[in-house]
Amino acid sequence: MTRAGILRRLFAPLGDIAGTVYGTIVVMGALVAGSKGEPDPARLGAIVSATVLVFWLAHVYSDALGETITRGRRLDRRELTDVARRELGIPLAAVPPLAALLLGAIGVFRESTAIWIALLIGLVTLAAGGVAYARIERLRPAGTLAVVAVNVAFGLALVALKAALSH
Repeated sequence: MTRAGILRRLFAPLGDIAGTVYGTIVVMGALVAGSKGEPDPARLGAIVSATVLVFWLAHVYSDALGETITRGRRLDRRELTDVARRELGIPLAAVPPLAALLLGAIGVFRESTAIWIALLIGLVTLAAGGVAYARIERLRPAGTLAVVAVNVAFGLALVALKAALSH
C-alpha cells in the first residue's frame, strides 16, 4: 500500500477526511470548554463523548433531511445507514483523545497530563489530516504547508484558549 493509501485509510477511513477534521475540532473544543477548573479526565471523557455524539447525530439528521428533500422522498433504512456511516469520521476522531483521558482517569498519567496529551493528539491529527488531504489532492509543498497550517491553527487556537483558562 502506498503512503497516500495509508494516510487515506487512517484519516479518511470512509472516504471523508472532513469528518475526521471536524470531529477533532469538536473534541478539542469540548476539551477546552470542559477543562476549566480542576482537571478530571473521567468527567472530561463524558463531556467529550456526549458532545461528539450530539454533533454526529446532528450531522446525520441534517444530511438525511437534506437528502430526503433532494430526492423528494423519505430515505429507506439502507440510505439512512449510509448517511450515518459517511459521518462516522466525527465520532471516530474522538477515540484516541478519549483513550488518553481514560489513561488519566485510571492513573497511568497525571490528570492534567492526560488532558494535554488528548489536546496534543488533536493537534497531531489535524496536522496529519492536512498532510493526508494534500497527498490525496497531490498538492505541491506550498499547498501542503498551507493546508497543514490552517488545520493546526484551529487546534492551536483551542490550545491557547485552554492555556488561558487554566491560569
